[in-house]
Amino acid sequence: MHRWFERRGMRAGDVAVWIIGMIVALLWAAPFFWMVSTSFKFPADVMTETIEWIPRRFTFDNYIKIFDFPIVRWTINSLVQAIVSTSICVICGAMAGFALAQLRFPGRATIFLIFLASIMIPVEVSVIPMLLAFIKIGWASTYQALILPTIANVFSVYIFRQFFLNFPKELVEAARMDGAGAFRLFFLVALPLARAPMIAAAVIVFTLNWNNFLWPLLVVFDESMKTMPVGIARFAPVVGTHTQLEGYSVAMAGVTVLSIPSLLLFFFLQRYFIQGISHGSIKQ
Repeated sequence: MHRWFERRGMRAGDVAVWIIGMIVALLWAAPFFWMVSTSFKFPADVMTETIEWIPRRFTFDNYIKIFDFPIVRWTINSLVQAIVSTSICVICGAMAGFALAQLRFPGRATIFLIFLASIMIPVEVSVIPMLLAFIKIGWASTYQALILPTIANVFSVYIFRQFFLNFPKELVEAARMDGAGAFRLFFLVALPLARAPMIAAAVIVFTLNWNNFLWPLLVVFDESMKTMPVGIARFAPVVGTHTQLEGYSVAMAGVTVLSIPSLLLFFFLQRYFIQGISHGSIKQ
């Protein structure tokens, strides 16, 4: 092992960081691995005296049982909500980030500080007023109610602002000399070159929207408008006629299915995601 580190030119500090990173990765992966393992277990094998990382008996019945529920409809609702919300959020975040980085106007720094400070406000503070407002205007259990509260995201604005702070001034000046206004400068020059932060913001926002539980739980009353996280929460208490253990194994199957889109999205876009996240911290 020591020679393996030496061949890669890693110093003692690098080795320590690598070891800590591996420990953290294993701690993160352990619950995920147990979730996938439990999804293939028979109900009687779920609760045992010792944790069984590998099922003694494999079964695919849990994945079949999730289709006893309208999971296809829940998936469609989640996809519509996540894709539309993410698309609008990324565009709005890019526009806000570009304005805060490249445009000069009074109170620009103060507005950005307010954006950052809003992260400290718990979501629970705003959900009740929003819920009452959507019920009052008759938008409960609709796509509008699922999408509109999620189209603004501070992380998206921050990622784009950090990127556009390092945007080449020559391109901006050349576009302005050609008579380009703020909108043309943004859509024709800045946005096409912001692929990395766009993908990073899209991955973060899509994952947050896809896994969103609290707001859809409160604002959706119609069974046909439920999203995947809300629908899967029903599995444990209602599945099973003789024991609730069956519900846990089916629930793990549902959560495993729920995690697939986010994992695939990050797997295929991880290179751009890392570039987009680290772009603002590196002077170019």
